[in-house]
Amino acid sequence: MGSLLYTIIIGAVIGVLARFFKPGADPMGWILTILLGIVGAYIGSLLYAGGGVIGFAISIVCAVLLLFLYELVRKKTARP
Repeated sequence: MGSLLYTIIIGAVIGVLARFFKPGADPMGWILTILLGIVGAYIGSLLYAGGGVIGFAISIVCAVLLLFLYELVRKKTARP
């Protein structure tokens, strides 16, 4: 139970920081922000397994890249 809560908290922190660093409005709720952070942290851990501050920064960069990807997919599926 503790590791699930830790994963959600870290995912929320990484997701919020990614949304802060990416310019522009990102219309997504808290659940998508947490999922974005969790996936960004997972991809970051695959790229750099050392952890620490560098691993945290790489996770944020991955989450920002996922935000750009989400924005591209959302624009293509949205109809005017």
